[in-house]
Amino acid sequence: MKLSAPIHYLKRRAKLLHRREQIPLHVALDRIAAAEGYRSWSLLAARQPAASAATALYRQLEPGDLALVAGRPGQGKTLVSLALAAEAARAGRRSAFFSLECTRKDVVDRLSALGFDHGEFQGLFDLDCSDAISADYARAELSAAPHGTLAVIDYLQLLDQRRNTSELSRQVRDLKVFARDHGLIIVLISQVDRSYDPSDKPFPDMTDIRLPNPVDLRLFDKMCFLNAGEIRFQSAA
Repeated sequence: MKLSAPIHYLKRRAKLLHRREQIPLHVALDRIAAAEGYRSWSLLAARQPAASAATALYRQLEPGDLALVAGRPGQGKTLVSLALAAEAARAGRRSAFFSLECTRKDVVDRLSALGFDHGEFQGLFDLDCSDAISADYARAELSAAPHGTLAVIDYLQLLDQRRNTSELSRQVRDLKVFARDHGLIIVLISQVDRSYDPSDKPFPDMTDIRLPNPVDLRLFDKMCFLNAGEIRFQSAA
């Protein structure tokens, strides 16, 4: 949903409303949000950066791509990736979200915070929070998925934590081949190393990806990095 003005202008309107009508600021913010079509200011604020980043990323992706979404904690990796899957579903594409990090309730609540109703995606959005998620597991679940399906795996580093799965580099290679051969889009969420310092550079890059074991990052067709509600793309070549 496009706003009538940038968020900082809407905040300014809310502050003026707060002073003019002598109402609590949170009430003024909610009133401005309602005028923009949102139930509350928190929903508006949560959705806009994630939705904008998801839209920018969605336009970059093509069937056969293996993509990476990375950022520091709290920068919206999961929100952006969920918005991406929801946008694909709203466009009539099948989408799937595999999470080793979130519970089903976490995902449904975050979709709601983004302004999406999980129920509206019946038949197009699959949510899987199994502890057994791995590259092999995802490939099996997506084996009959139609061309153009978008699948998100949350997240890269957790694929490396179970002893009965292949090494991480092998799993990433297998997902790359699977995406290409089946015409799917597979997105992996990734952590950024703790050593990354935003005061040194505004965005992390592929050198900042936290890798518990070596992975050839050139396997990714698209890479995007999140910081402060903005998105930056980088080639892995």
